[in-house]
Amino acid sequence: MHGDDAFEAAAPYFELSEGEFLPGPLTRSPWSPDMLHGRLLAGLAARAVEQGHAGEVFQVARLTVDLFRSPPVAPVRVETSLVRDGRRVRTVNCVLWIGGREVVRAHALLLRRGEQPTGQVWTEPPWSAPGPEELPPPAPSDEPRGFGAPELRMVSPGGFTDHGQKRLWLRERRALVAGEPLSPVARIVMAADLANPLANWSDAGLQFINADLTVYLVRDAATEWIGLEVAGHLSDAGVAFGHCNLYDIGGPIGHCSVAAAANPVLLPP
Repeated sequence: MHGDDAFEAAAPYFELSEGEFLPGPLTRSPWSPDMLHGRLLAGLAARAVEQGHAGEVFQVARLTVDLFRSPPVAPVRVETSLVRDGRRVRTVNCVLWIGGREVVRAHALLLRRGEQPTGQVWTEPPWSAPGPEELPPPAPSDEPRGFGAPELRMVSPGGFTDHGQKRLWLRERRALVAGEPLSPVARIVMAADLANPLANWSDAGLQFINADLTVYLVRDAATEWIGLEVAGHLSDAGVAFGHCNLYDIGGPIGHCSVAAAANPVLLPP
């Protein structure tokens, strides 16, 4: 099976029951079997903001997700609140709870879509990467472990765990929430969390765990494939920053960045 057929057949990450998201077996983090994967919690935050506050008029322009507490593998409750509803700017807070404890807090900035101004502005050169269908799937031994099993197509040589600059295409194999199509912003945010392993992986393995994720978007993803290109990495004294450019098949859609702390649990190369 390929594409939508494979997506429909795969088990979802979460089941929604009585206002709580019940995690399935592939929601576990690569850092610990007792910990939910941060990218999926970021996806739940994006879903809540998108469903409750975006619509056709407002674009989710920025979403910052703070991952400040280790989230156990347990039901998740998501709450959003509208902070400001202006004519052109809307701001939203989102909190994720597990067992009565706040584990994630997200902040969204939404901007009203409108007519594009005329004029030319400098921008970086276009991403001259082959499309995902032109690239072979990775061998099972080259696929990253514990990232929820998305489907990857590596553009750059060396594979996912190479310590050079990485470029890849990614699409999800399963729904975030059972019975729902994966929404455009949630799709992007779930992919964007890979900025940490992509940008911060060294020749000794991944030694940083990200404590946040920020995504800037000029438009929603129009395709199921999301492209990531490492654009920057800095680290000193156990603190790291990683930055990636984001694409869909039609071209650039935004940027994502993570702040990460050194972690004694090493994910080997």
